[in-house]
Amino acid sequence: MTAELYHLIGGKKVKGTSGRFSDVYWPMTGEVAARVPLASAAELRAAVENAKAAQPAWAATNPQKRARVMLKFLQLIEENYGELAEMLSREHGKTIPDARGDIQRGLEVVEFACGIPHLQKGEFSEGAGPGIDMFSMRQPLGVVAGITPFNFPAMIPMWKFAPAIVCGNAFILKPSERDPSLPLRLGELMLEAGLPAGILNVVNGDKESVDAILDDEDIRAVGFVGSTPIAEYVYTRATANGKRAQCFGGAKNHMIIMPDADMDQVADALIGAGYGSAGERCMAISVAVPVGEETADRLIAKLTPRVESLKIGLSTDPDADFGPLVTAEAVERVKGYVNIGIEEGAKLVVDGRDFVMQGYEKGFYMGGCLFDNVTPDMRIYKEEIFGPVLSVVRAKDYDEALRLPSEHEYGNGVAIYTRDGDTARDFMTRVNVGMVGVNVPIPVPLAYYTFGGWKRSGFGDLNQHGPDAIRFYTKTKTVTSRWPSGVKEGAEFSIPTMD
Repeated sequence: MTAELYHLIGGKKVKGTSGRFSDVYWPMTGEVAARVPLASAAELRAAVENAKAAQPAWAATNPQKRARVMLKFLQLIEENYGELAEMLSREHGKTIPDARGDIQRGLEVVEFACGIPHLQKGEFSEGAGPGIDMFSMRQPLGVVAGITPFNFPAMIPMWKFAPAIVCGNAFILKPSERDPSLPLRLGELMLEAGLPAGILNVVNGDKESVDAILDDEDIRAVGFVGSTPIAEYVYTRATANGKRAQCFGGAKNHMIIMPDADMDQVADALIGAGYGSAGERCMAISVAVPVGEETADRLIAKLTPRVESLKIGLSTDPDADFGPLVTAEAVERVKGYVNIGIEEGAKLVVDGRDFVMQGYEKGFYMGGCLFDNVTPDMRIYKEEIFGPVLSVVRAKDYDEALRLPSEHEYGNGVAIYTRDGDTARDFMTRVNVGMVGVNVPIPVPLAYYTFGGWKRSGFGDLNQHGPDAIRFYTKTKTVTSRWPSGVKEGAEFSIPTMD
């Protein structure tokens, strides 16, 4: 019998009442594993009411106690790491080591959030004027929400709810309906760690619940990660309703390979960054840009046998390089892009479209694909494929290689491989992209720096995690204070100054 999932509202498991459900699959086998309820606007509103009622007492809790809840949550995650990684892998399709990495990068933001007693401090100026002190306070917004994607069902929910909650907010999490089990489990562990009921609510749903979040007047801020068209939609609708919004969209991450680069290191980096997690990462390298024909020829010679020998397997196979994609529709979409690339004139050097996993023929598998002679006018270069497909775009010189990521509509991440420090420094300074790696293929910043892309990869002024997260989830109140002693009598009609 297919399991039926639930919402987590007010600290309790709540059955869906909308009558609408979505199937949750096991990508390894193609089987329906569960049905997840899709919340109505009324169900979403019930979660907001719970959050709104619980938030004032939580905001009044001192920051050290809020941090202790997160410390206990870290402990519970460590104790349940194996179970959580298996749950994530089974429902998403990524390998167990990749699932553990997903959890770990989320935990690093939780660790950062434990520093909230320091991070939420304001500023103080004694004697700013005659008998006047001035100081600022960072106060929570109230009820906030996060809409998170399928490809990182542990990491991105934690990136969103951990900073928001330690700042004193209540949080509504709307995870992807494709793999909701782990976000629900994280919510349960937060309750076990001592978080008051109603401070973290997990509401499953689709566009109806997303629109309800965007239109609810009690939700003061929204964070989103997903495709660019939806990110722009969420940002536009949220801000039109007076909410803060940080919305992160698609990517087309380039790796520039200079002629002096170590080609063995380059090949290793591209195999891992291009094909890891079946390419279902917003920071995956999907475009390799060798500088010069000789560099390109050497790169193709190195990559071709490596891509051909990629081991696609079960998510639980410790020797698998990557597992299945998340859904059958995802496989068909990626294959469709490969067909488009061929039609557009790109050279398909390695074709993984016909891969079948023996004994798991109904699973959502696809082999690695490698294109050469891709040009900037092709759709496979312009659009995000989100699958195990790497495109090689040959650049005649460094200036052309620099222009490619700088002029692309997406600006999430970029990398350069070189042994020349001057070239690397020039590149990191001039490239028009939000996150840059120098001999690092996936430049995801650590938790105490901020994560965010430029151009159509990101909408909003503040990024994810790091100090920006604390700024996003708090509002600043500035106080100017003077006590009566020594204050001269008489009305003052001019604007106050510090003289």
